[in-house]
Amino acid sequence: MTAPGQYLLDWERRQVDAAVADMFGYHALQLGVPELDGLRDNRMPHRWLATEAPSAESLPGAAHASLYTHYSALPFLAQSLDLVVLPHTLELSDDAHATLREVERTLLPEGKVVICGFNPISLWGLRQTRDHVYRRLGWDNLYLPSAGEFIGIRRLRDWLNLLGFEVEVVQFGCYRPAVRSEAWLERWDWMDRMGARWWPVLGSAYFLVAVKRVRGVRLLGATWKTVPVAVRKPAVAVTQRTEKAEESSTSGAH
Repeated sequence: MTAPGQYLLDWERRQVDAAVADMFGYHALQLGVPELDGLRDNRMPHRWLATEAPSAESLPGAAHASLYTHYSALPFLAQSLDLVVLPHTLELSDDAHATLREVERTLLPEGKVVICGFNPISLWGLRQTRDHVYRRLGWDNLYLPSAGEFIGIRRLRDWLNLLGFEVEVVQFGCYRPAVRSEAWLERWDWMDRMGARWWPVLGSAYFLVAVKRVRGVRLLGATWKTVPVAVRKPAVAVTQRTEKAEESSTSGAH
């Protein structure tokens, strides 16, 4: 793995590990990128990694795939998953819209999706644009992979809103330029501190957490937590007419 790739992977691992550690449920799924084991710190009893095909190379620390499937046709029932992790999955998918719709179908109400992606409005985004031009000229040995397309955070928000998701967390990172040399990459470490403070939305990578909202669905707590409402007897209003009736009945008795 190249120095920028390791730099990116380390940042994304920190974000994903911190987020999924406090997400609870029973079933969690990660689609693609075994190098980023996004479910290793999650405590759900059932966790799977799905890829579209067996990987020829397995890097140290990579997770082992549990199943192979098309991301636009997942072998899970509707509303059966509590968490789905998508590390650059949408960018590398043949149909990002279909993949996201399938994630929405399989998630339970209030289920969460975690997404990592490249920011096109960044130094790495400019590098990708330049690489596309170079590839048309027949030049190889480029920095970023030829597959996939960067998806901007604004466009991704629109997709999620249309599917009924509510974005809870958005974070940007990796402000250093795309240089292959590890020594030069370390020399630019000050840009991470400056970028997070002065130009946060220009980070080369973003991390997003969204929750699936369903109208008319409300989570119920434990029954022992509910406080019974005391049944009150209706109050009797006393008027002058009732008082006179009582007096007449009393005098007749005497």
